[in-house]
Amino acid sequence: MYNRIKDAVRKKGLEALSLLAIVVLWQLVADLIIKNKLFLPSFVDVVLSFSKVVKSGAIFTDISVSLLHFGIGLFLAFIIGIPIGIAMGWFKTVNRIFDPIIEIIRPIPPLAWIPFAIVWFGLTHQSAGFVVFVGAVFPVIINTYAGFKSVSIIYVEAAKVLGCTSDRALIRYVALPSALPSIAAGMRIAMGVGWMCLVAAEMFGVSTNGLGYKIWWHYYLHQMDFVLVYMLLLGFIGFLIDRAFRHYLDDRLLKWRTGVVM
Repeated sequence: MYNRIKDAVRKKGLEALSLLAIVVLWQLVADLIIKNKLFLPSFVDVVLSFSKVVKSGAIFTDISVSLLHFGIGLFLAFIIGIPIGIAMGWFKTVNRIFDPIIEIIRPIPPLAWIPFAIVWFGLTHQSAGFVVFVGAVFPVIINTYAGFKSVSIIYVEAAKVLGCTSDRALIRYVALPSALPSIAAGMRIAMGVGWMCLVAAEMFGVSTNGLGYKIWWHYYLHQMDFVLVYMLLLGFIGFLIDRAFRHYLDDRLLKWRTGVVM
């Protein structure tokens, strides 16, 4: 028990030291080399700007709006992408129908859909959510499809011998549990892609609020310290979302997968 605590403290200490080293290097480069807040604000400048944003209360509105956009897009990507991926991976006919359509649409950058998002939905939450959806849905579909295609035929035949004969039962009790790690990986990738698409969508005018919108707004005012504030917020929030999702997966859905512990 003592050794485990000691190892945990050592690992956390290394993480803290690495972050501290980056902060010190950042401050020194900004103050001694760059010497121009327009090109690189110092860490102290960013902290002071962050306190101003917090005091104004605007930051809480921007975070809530961005999370709403993100939630709309991810929710649609999951409820549409997972069933399509399951159907494509389990039924060959469905795969033949959807595969060419997906492979034609998938290479189109999500940002290319911004004009249509504005025309179809206007400057609304649904418009930004649609751009997030476009970026997030394809990783979900592809990983779900890959997970179902990799289900061992031995498991399927054994289930049939034991009386699990219908496609619905085989998908629920055999294929879905086997493909769950791949589906979860697709969801994590989708969350990362969707978060980047959210920022780009807000920056290019799909929304009049949000973290991405404020980056562009402060850039026009040449307030680069505030730009860095919102950039770092995006990084920390994305980090927390990913950690929370991974924690839920490891403790609930994938508790049976121990993996390699280092």
